[in-house]
Amino acid sequence: MTNRAGTFVSNLSGEMEYKSFLPSPLPPKPPIELSQGLLDKLIETNGRIYALETLSSRIPDMNLFISMYVRKEALISSQIEGTQCTLEDILDPNAENNANLEVSDIVNYVKATVYALERLKTLPLCNRLIKETHAILMEGVRGKEKSPGEFRYSQNWVGGQGSTIRNARYIPPNPEDMQQAMSDLEKYMNSDDPQNPLIQAALIHYQFETIHPFLDGNGRVGRLLITLFLIQKKVISSPCLYISYFLKMNRIEYYDRMTQVRKTGDYEQWIFFFLNALNESAADAIQTVELLTKLHAESLLKLNSIPSRQKANTLKVFSYLEANPIIDTQKTAKALNLSYNTVAKAVSNLCNTGILQQTSKSGKANIYSYTQYLDILRSGT
Repeated sequence: MTNRAGTFVSNLSGEMEYKSFLPSPLPPKPPIELSQGLLDKLIETNGRIYALETLSSRIPDMNLFISMYVRKEALISSQIEGTQCTLEDILDPNAENNANLEVSDIVNYVKATVYALERLKTLPLCNRLIKETHAILMEGVRGKEKSPGEFRYSQNWVGGQGSTIRNARYIPPNPEDMQQAMSDLEKYMNSDDPQNPLIQAALIHYQFETIHPFLDGNGRVGRLLITLFLIQKKVISSPCLYISYFLKMNRIEYYDRMTQVRKTGDYEQWIFFFLNALNESAADAIQTVELLTKLHAESLLKLNSIPSRQKANTLKVFSYLEANPIIDTQKTAKALNLSYNTVAKAVSNLCNTGILQQTSKSGKANIYSYTQYLDILRSGT
């Protein structure tokens, strides 16, 4: 069975025979057909992303928002892969020392994202960058035995828990075909395709997930690839746009639409779905930025009631709080290079104004949370 998306290839023989999918190189031939509906969706999505970019450029603490948003994305992207974890788990001041591998999955995703964004400043989006990012993602966590940072040398397949190659939902290219397909994808990511970058991003994500070059972690790397490509193409200037929440809520349709491309070569229906994911995700990011900006202004007003001699240090702790909305006094004092008593007084001020609440204990230490901030970020997790 062959169409413009690729062909199914026979491997081995006799009882061992199976068919893997060999994708055609991008861009599709014949080219993507822009119907009026697809064109309207493209214009709407471009407008929404431009609105997010404009808003981003006006926010004084955009880096702070991004650092929190990257952590939220890491959580949701890992939840798609079955990780059972909460926002509180990864924002816990003791998260780095936590023996829970599921928390480590998410800590690694954040590290991999930060690394890839930094690497993108000196290296184009290429297989080397993808492998290096994957190595960080898989370091010391479940799947660490599955060749971190290396494309696979064996056949993999996609299916439910316990599925075999016999009943797999999808069998990606065999290792030899996979190497060639990734080489072709690398060329496409850095080509001069005149197609709109949002459509290119849709094609790249589909192609990467179809190739499935790693033994584990393909989904997370494939979703990160979208952000990296849009930054490389200067569509967005910071990692403030992620589609994992949309994909989590529309998981079955997400898989079905990619399957549809492989079966029929209908890229257009996949691109429409993908643009919708970007559109909804940009709207969500805009709403989150606006809510956090409003909360920031309201909290600063509350801090006006604090005695002037204590205000400077309380503001320092408040700034720290916006990057670390769950804190304990000792670790905060160390991070800010202030005395324990100074931070304890600032925490007391923040509790009295209703900004902070004591939420738990870790040993003898009290744990405090900026709950209104967490409530905004928690949406979708």
